[in-house]
Amino acid sequence: MASPHLLVLPFPAQGHVIPLMELSHLLVAEGFKITFVNTDFNHDRVVAALLNKGGDEEEEELRGIRLVSVPDGLEPGEDRNNLARLVEGFTTTMAKHLEEVIRENRESDEEEEKKMTWIVADVSMGWSFALAKRMGLRVAVFNPASAGFLWVMLSIPKMIEDGVINDEGLPIRQEIFQLKPGMPPISTLEFPWNKAGDAKAQKTFYKYIVHNNQAVNPAEIIVSNSFHELESSTFTHFPKILPIGPLLAGEWFEKPIGLFWPEDLTCMTWLDEQQSNSVVYVAFGSTTIFDQVQFQELAHGLELSGRPFLWVVRPDFANQSSQDWLEQFRARVSGQGRIVSWCPQQKVLAHPSIACFLSHCGWNSTMEGVRIGVPFLCWPYFADQFLNQSYICNVWKIGLKMIPDAKGIITREQVKGKVEELLRDEEMKKRASMWKEISGRSIKEGGSSYENFQKFVKMMRA
Repeated sequence: MASPHLLVLPFPAQGHVIPLMELSHLLVAEGFKITFVNTDFNHDRVVAALLNKGGDEEEEELRGIRLVSVPDGLEPGEDRNNLARLVEGFTTTMAKHLEEVIRENRESDEEEEKKMTWIVADVSMGWSFALAKRMGLRVAVFNPASAGFLWVMLSIPKMIEDGVINDEGLPIRQEIFQLKPGMPPISTLEFPWNKAGDAKAQKTFYKYIVHNNQAVNPAEIIVSNSFHELESSTFTHFPKILPIGPLLAGEWFEKPIGLFWPEDLTCMTWLDEQQSNSVVYVAFGSTTIFDQVQFQELAHGLELSGRPFLWVVRPDFANQSSQDWLEQFRARVSGQGRIVSWCPQQKVLAHPSIACFLSHCGWNSTMEGVRIGVPFLCWPYFADQFLNQSYICNVWKIGLKMIPDAKGIITREQVKGKVEELLRDEEMKKRASMWKEISGRSIKEGGSSYENFQKFVKMMRA
């Protein structure tokens, strides 16, 4: 029986594109054909990053994956990191263009076996599920975050009923909250929708989540970038979700994973020159932004640590005055640290010189750190990152929290102190190594994620 042609649709953000691209590579290895749909804005960034790395070679590595794009409803100069505006834009624009992509394929003269049979869509793109069903596609949902995060989202009605939050998602009382025994505790002030920007953004995001939750029903299966042992309590309470992670195509399969920025590969040569288990790796993902005060406190803290450090500073990570200051700082610490605009994170984390990961705790970064076995310093920024921090520090116990002072600043002294505390903690390093071994077993033949992935493949071939 011929393998199906799948339409893959991520939420239009870097942290969602990466794991769905990694999943696409795994499915291509099983003989599947993929049409991968980005927004026009993100598509252009992905293509530019690929061309920067080497056009013909990257085209070969994408064999089996066709990249297409549709508008996101925003103007060229608008900020795609503004979550509220992004959601408003694509929910009013993308559906008609996605329908056209599906219609062109369904009405084409191609052989029947080359026509799309499934959509594999990000769980946050619930509006697409009913559209796909109407167009004759079967629906698989991909959850790029933790299973615990999805469970929190779907538990909103129960939390309202229990008096934890009100109808607008705001906490009725401040407390440390746990949905089910064994799940990570989280403050009621740190639910994902209440860490999504200003009050307007929070309201928009909450409404979108509530509406999106109601759209999940058409899905025949939900798969997640996690593994059973990592969130065993959540999967016990939520057996419908099938964990198939960790997905690390960039490190283990040398495949392009849809990055939005060109990688600075010179950092790998710099890492080769450092002592084993010595480097503090610092990266805050694709959306975190610091003001000038916090930016400089972090920089001074890294310098004070006395440790070699590799720090990823995106071009939009801080304002122009901070960028000017950064150039002076870069020159001053050139013998100690390396600062790059983007890097091959999976390869960096796997390098023997890396001692720890100072992270925003996005789920991709969390899974990469767990899979490679590095301890964390946790500095969450928004959305699900606070829940992921709770997993890291309270459940798996492989990291330490960075705690803001009374002014909301994480000081240079704390950065220095936490680095020292973490790297002295041999038990934490042992636990990180333990999770590395467990995650490795899960994706090998006979492992939990390996078997679940085979179930997923078999279902889509039926």
